[in-house]
Amino acid sequence: MMPPNPDKPPAPIADPLREKLSAKVAYFSMEMAVDEEIPTYSGGLGVLAADTLRAAAGSLLPMVGVTLLYRRGYFFQRFDAQGWQREEAVAWSPENVLCELSERVSVVLEGRTVQVRAWLFWIRDAGEGRVPILFLDTGLPENSEWDRALSEFLYGGDNRYRLCQEVILGIGGVRMLRKLGFERLELFHMNEGHSSLLTLELLEEEAKRAGRTEPTSEDIEAVRRMCAFTTHTPVSAGHDRFPLDMVKKVIRLPAIADGAYKGRFCCDGEINLTHLAFEFSHYINGVAKRHSEVSRVLFYPATIDSITNGIHLPYWASRPMQDLFDRHIPGWRADAFSVRYAIAAPLEEVQQAHEQSKAQLIQYVNRETNAGMNPDVLTIGFARRATAYKRPELILTDIERLKRISGVKGPLQLIFAGKAHPQDEEGKRAIQRIMQSRIRLLPEVRMIYLAEYDLALARLLVAGVDLWLNTPQPPLEASGTSGMKAAINGVPNFSVLDGWWIEGCIEGVTGWSIGPDHYQRKEGSDVQRDARDLYDKLEDVIVPLFYGDSEGYTRVMRQAIALNGSFFNAQRMLQQYVLKAYFA
Repeated sequence: MMPPNPDKPPAPIADPLREKLSAKVAYFSMEMAVDEEIPTYSGGLGVLAADTLRAAAGSLLPMVGVTLLYRRGYFFQRFDAQGWQREEAVAWSPENVLCELSERVSVVLEGRTVQVRAWLFWIRDAGEGRVPILFLDTGLPENSEWDRALSEFLYGGDNRYRLCQEVILGIGGVRMLRKLGFERLELFHMNEGHSSLLTLELLEEEAKRAGRTEPTSEDIEAVRRMCAFTTHTPVSAGHDRFPLDMVKKVIRLPAIADGAYKGRFCCDGEINLTHLAFEFSHYINGVAKRHSEVSRVLFYPATIDSITNGIHLPYWASRPMQDLFDRHIPGWRADAFSVRYAIAAPLEEVQQAHEQSKAQLIQYVNRETNAGMNPDVLTIGFARRATAYKRPELILTDIERLKRISGVKGPLQLIFAGKAHPQDEEGKRAIQRIMQSRIRLLPEVRMIYLAEYDLALARLLVAGVDLWLNTPQPPLEASGTSGMKAAINGVPNFSVLDGWWIEGCIEGVTGWSIGPDHYQRKEGSDVQRDARDLYDKLEDVIVPLFYGDSEGYTRVMRQAIALNGSFFNAQRMLQQYVLKAYFA
């Protein structure tokens, strides 16, 4: 049985945007994972965006979200008989879950006027709070076939397609907010660089307000005071760049872009949307302390602060775990910091809550895949985007040793999930190799790779496995939040010291690390060394603790909840944004 969904929109009201005049912060993100029935997300970026807005709803923060509508989603994942990922368009109907608004705005793309509409969704926390989200859509009959297709796929198409989508998000998003009456906005928060073209619209607004035809340096400073930017990608190749000639064909750049300020817009004949966001934001942050350190080197001399990501606890805690918190930590939904009191919860109740969640997961896996998983066996979960730097095959580096650990120390079973980008051939090959390893692991280790990793499956996995595995190549993990979701469900992390885990890992207390401390690492990463350390800790520490000292393992589970869950949450994260970026 799938977990309940707390984000269903309430019944329509006479004025669907009656709170519009109170919104002071506009939060822009290319993707948002707001509901299981709205497939407008690919992974962590969209999940973080939704959790941020849930936290805003819970805190009654006057915020509005802006994203794009993708009528065919990211993609629906299937595997063929050889274990190769196949992508299918997602079949969903926006009118069944969203409310269409009557207002229209337009943007000019390559000289064509493109009409844009918005669909409304209310995202809620566990109480009465809610925040409006606007899904922008060009699927209108008055647009050309190509322009209508801009609302089809997330991260689909070529550079031209991507640039046009980002014009709609940034420039079209600001225009839609104005059209709908969001006139009290004080801050525009760009979640990654996809929306940074909104700064050009704000520049134009400032110039018009002063009666000028083109913006000046004073306008740049005014826009900077209105903008904040969060970067998520610690490698230069992961940031959107477009040739300047292409950009000039798609949109009209302000004259200031060719003057003394050209360097702020363009470098080596390209516009880098991350650099654009840097130049027009008064506050910039990375998503973990280590990520900010890496970003300051990558984007020197930019000043980049850190606000470590967090998750919305009421959404990600399983029902059995919520019941445990309700008994022992009254008010935890409104006060995430109070989850630290889980340290006093009876161990047997923590274990019982986890067993209920694990039973749900194993029942689902066996029903869907006939994998024959056993609820009494130590179950390791690995679920995230399938790409090379995540190193999903690290635990399979030495299959014979893994089988020996399972046969001698105690049985193991592995559950994998995650999508590879349709153009990531190496990511697809990694999935295929993992799936083809299944027979080699038998009979000592049972393993399954689950298709179509989405919100519903993620909520089952993070609550139902016994150990959450994460093996990225440092320092390429910006933050990661799946391990935080596991922690609030009493599932210890077993992870490379990168991203948030550097801050969350207390060895043997909240979980376990893989490999050396990040400050001891040289450039790159030693796969064989990390694999040996993974196997050593499994063999000598984790498996013996799980099977030989159940109370000791449950104590680690309880400490993960109290120490990790009480800090790595969206409520704390949002409070830091309010103090540092929004109303500083």
